[in-house]
Amino acid sequence: MTTTSSPRLSTGAWREGDPVGDRKFVSVGAVALEAGGRLPDVTVAYETWGRLNEARDNAILVEHALTGDSHVSGPAGAGHATPGWWDGLIGPGCPFDVETHFIVAANVLGGCQGTTGPASTAPDGRPWGSRFPFVTIRDQVSVEARLADLLGIQRWSAVLGGSMGGMRSLEWAVTHPDRVETAIVLASTAYATAEQIAWCQPQLLAIRSDPAFRGGDYYEHGTGPEQGLGIARRIAHVTYRSELELHERFGRLPQGAEQPLGGGGRYAVESYLDHHAGKIAGRFDANSYLVLTEAMNSHDVGRDRGGVTSALRQITGRLVVASVDSDRLYPPRLSDEIAAAVPQAEHVSISSPYGHDGFLIETEQVGAILRRAVARPAEAEEIR
Repeated sequence: MTTTSSPRLSTGAWREGDPVGDRKFVSVGAVALEAGGRLPDVTVAYETWGRLNEARDNAILVEHALTGDSHVSGPAGAGHATPGWWDGLIGPGCPFDVETHFIVAANVLGGCQGTTGPASTAPDGRPWGSRFPFVTIRDQVSVEARLADLLGIQRWSAVLGGSMGGMRSLEWAVTHPDRVETAIVLASTAYATAEQIAWCQPQLLAIRSDPAFRGGDYYEHGTGPEQGLGIARRIAHVTYRSELELHERFGRLPQGAEQPLGGGGRYAVESYLDHHAGKIAGRFDANSYLVLTEAMNSHDVGRDRGGVTSALRQITGRLVVASVDSDRLYPPRLSDEIAAAVPQAEHVSISSPYGHDGFLIETEQVGAILRRAVARPAEAEEIR
């Protein structure tokens, strides 16, 4: 991977010339896309923990959510704007024990942290920008399958993720049933619902309506659609939390000494959303937010497979489905539907006041689910 410096662009994307951090890179070649179009040479950024054993049967693929990346575990630092998003779940004695498992996490196709996406350099030497094609969850899994081939992994011991990561985990189990021993789907769905698509529309419009968006070709203009991206993040973040948690945490409190009543000040909950909007611009790319959101909208494991139930019945491995009881974005009924269609599925509930984000926050409960799901037979007996 080249380390020559590149001009600072108006994006939070990782760019060639930036510190690599813990990333590794591999080219998976040209990729033909489900909705049409083609990417001539796709690079995948990924991280690994542990070692692949001689039998090559101890590999686990961890799938990140919308604004996640390959940095599942580890500190913030050069190359990584934030600490690992599931820190504490990978390491000696952790649910993903590096003494036993080989853990792989890749930045998703269309992302902005090293894998080919809109901020990446196109063959003409300019960022893809508005020219980046439409990608689907299936396209992303297709790229991950090529990564697995290059790593010498024919069958994953487990593929798991939450939210958008859960979509890819389920798509893996349906598309490649012979390559997935266990699929773990957390706070996710077999298809994007009308309400999920509806929540996404104002987010997409917020970014595209920002004058600094410039039709998607903002990279070399010094400024990008930070305002639009911030509004999109504010909308999304409300759906990630539960009404009760926001009520109990903030109520109608003002932010510090600010006066909302006629004084132009903010309520505490508004300050909270402003904080998350400010953070996203420093670590993410607006075009990637659009590409990945539309990929999530396209998600439907039943497309061209005779419907969702027919598709899910193609799963031959073990399936563990976990819902968050307070999740209003991916409500438990969607996990119920998955489990009902797959006779061997195990359905567990994560109890949390935090809503959808419970799959990231409730690490003790999630860790217990993961530990049981990926345990070897002898370990499973001890856990029981």
